[in-house]
Amino acid sequence: MSFHHDLTDYLIDAAQRHILFLDVLRERGENYLAHQAMTVPNVLGFDCELVLDGRTLSRPVNYGIVHIQPAEGTTVEPQARPFIVIDPRAGHGPGIGGMKPDSEIGAALAAGHPCYFVGFTPTPMPGQTIEDVAAAEAAFVAEVARRHPLAPKPCVIGNCQAGWAVMGLAAVEPDLMGPLLVAGSPLSYWAGRDDLNPMRYSAGPLGGTWAASFAADLGAGLFDGAHLVQNFESLNPANTFWTKLYNVWSKVDTERERFLAFETWWGGHVLLTREEIEFITENLFVGNRLTAGRLRQASGAPVDLREVASPVVVFCSWGDNITPPQQALGWITDLYGSDAELMLRERTIVYCIHPDVGHLGIFVSGAVAQKEHSEFSSQIDLIDVLPPGLWEIVLTPRTPQDAHADLLTGRFVARFEARGLDDIRALGLNSVEEDRRFAALAAISEWNAALYKSWARPLVQALVTPALATLGRRLHPDRLQFEAFTNANPAMAPVRHAAERVRKNRMPAAPDNPFHAWQGLVSANIVASLDLYRRVRDDAVAAGFKAVFGQPWLQAMLGIDRDDPRGLAAQRWTEAEMAARRETLAAEARALTPRTAALRAMIYILAGQQRVDERVFAVLRNLHRDRLEFHDATLAGFKDNVRRQSLMLRLDREAAMADVARVLASEPPAVGIEELKAIVTAPGPLEGEALARFEAVVAMYPRGPVLTVVAGAA
Repeated sequence: MSFHHDLTDYLIDAAQRHILFLDVLRERGENYLAHQAMTVPNVLGFDCELVLDGRTLSRPVNYGIVHIQPAEGTTVEPQARPFIVIDPRAGHGPGIGGMKPDSEIGAALAAGHPCYFVGFTPTPMPGQTIEDVAAAEAAFVAEVARRHPLAPKPCVIGNCQAGWAVMGLAAVEPDLMGPLLVAGSPLSYWAGRDDLNPMRYSAGPLGGTWAASFAADLGAGLFDGAHLVQNFESLNPANTFWTKLYNVWSKVDTERERFLAFETWWGGHVLLTREEIEFITENLFVGNRLTAGRLRQASGAPVDLREVASPVVVFCSWGDNITPPQQALGWITDLYGSDAELMLRERTIVYCIHPDVGHLGIFVSGAVAQKEHSEFSSQIDLIDVLPPGLWEIVLTPRTPQDAHADLLTGRFVARFEARGLDDIRALGLNSVEEDRRFAALAAISEWNAALYKSWARPLVQALVTPALATLGRRLHPDRLQFEAFTNANPAMAPVRHAAERVRKNRMPAAPDNPFHAWQGLVSANIVASLDLYRRVRDDAVAAGFKAVFGQPWLQAMLGIDRDDPRGLAAQRWTEAEMAARRETLAAEARALTPRTAALRAMIYILAGQQRVDERVFAVLRNLHRDRLEFHDATLAGFKDNVRRQSLMLRLDREAAMADVARVLASEPPAVGIEELKAIVTAPGPLEGEALARFEAVVAMYPRGPVLTVVAGAA
């Protein structure tokens, strides 16, 4: 085709795309207005029924919990462990955890678990606090447990902001919940890398948290979540100002539905009270007090994450620039001084790091839901039995060659590999020098916040009326971009009709039209320019932060401890405390029965593989179900026994196995050699260290039973 024809076709196509693109923006604006007009706006993609309204509680909050109704064809077991998904209240409205069929909620339902969802209304109750919200969420979890008396304790999923809230609640009420899954949730707020995580420096140029207090006062006591969304968008100006809209314009025939669905959630801004945003910024984002043990309840009691007794699953991603792995996992080394302390405290932590998905993809990506969240849901009862310590979950696709495939539950094989605190440190945690800089900012922030509240706040509150605050919110750029393109704008009146005519006479240019390549080149140059601006800006902010808050004289004046600026050492166990705990556990380890000796022997053999496969847990679960001598009163009791024996082995393997040998020599074995072999070979053939351990255990059996079993097998 000639240059003239290519150019003509492209110009017609581009003009039509302009009209269709404007119509998409018009639809987005209308959807925004309709969404805002809803009583409880959300993007939840499942039918549900209200269980408990937080506005009716003694400490009312704008939260509520609903029971998700499974879609036709989905079978849910009433006695299965219930799942509770809590969405983040960090600028947007609720529903992202169940926005699509392939989602956290969808994965839980597909695995046969009853599912509940905790959401919220746009406007908080007057004066509500983070502690009020925690009390409401405790009531929600208790209500779910009451509705499922025969099921294990609920598994609670906390997304982003909800993750740290759930962890705080579990620290205050450690017996309330079952396993916790915190997805994309920051807990170590200062951590990160200069070149990837610039948001951690954002409070530096502002001088701390007073700006958040000022914004809440401008809102007449309400902080606009649009500010938080704007912070997120500022991280990637190329996407915010160009790529997101360019993708719709360039592929307007296919991108409309996806764009409108996502933007309905993206534009669903919500509000927080002044008390809530000040708690978040002063105690967490800037103060970083949660893992340092300096966060207090209103009563004065501490919130100590070391009290979280439930297994914790942390899901994060290297592609997440909001909650990078360092912020999602750094709290582990904050709380525990060694691997031994983590085990002696009998805490189980599992983590999974995705290679590249972004922050929002952790919650909304269908691929992530089909893989990671599906496996988390399928394996949650197995995670509940993992021994104390740190583990990484590794997912590999199933193959026809997998041994004992009948014991596998999903499309992937879930393997749990033992890890240590050094593996977390290897992710690139803050140096002491970096922590000193952030500690200096936190101290200055406290001064500035006190000055603002004492001197400027009374004046601001006297000048701002509710009507002025409402007008200010409506004029926020992140809200205006939606309202500007609605039907209320006279300039948009002809767009809808023009778009209808274009759809009837659509004339897209051929895919191989050379002007498409030119268009892509122009777009790539715009993206590169905005990326360059971002890098220069971020480097300048980081350099300025270090130059100002890294001054030794400033840190000395502020009283920053040079060796332990966060005061972490004081909350870790001393050698004497650890020795006392070891002695207590050693006494327990010697109190063995034939049944517990058999369990300990199995775990000893399997630990030789340095990993735990889901098939092993399936066999152990069947052992509890089918063998009367292993049938505790509850499955929970059996799981606790497995965890206990694992702990004994990890603390003193030689002494623990000497006790096994003593019991096998003096009492009839609870498990024969062939049955033992069937259990420990569930993940595959024994080899190397695991095989050597199996042979060592077989040698502990008395000669009579060994000969009988072997003869029977022959």
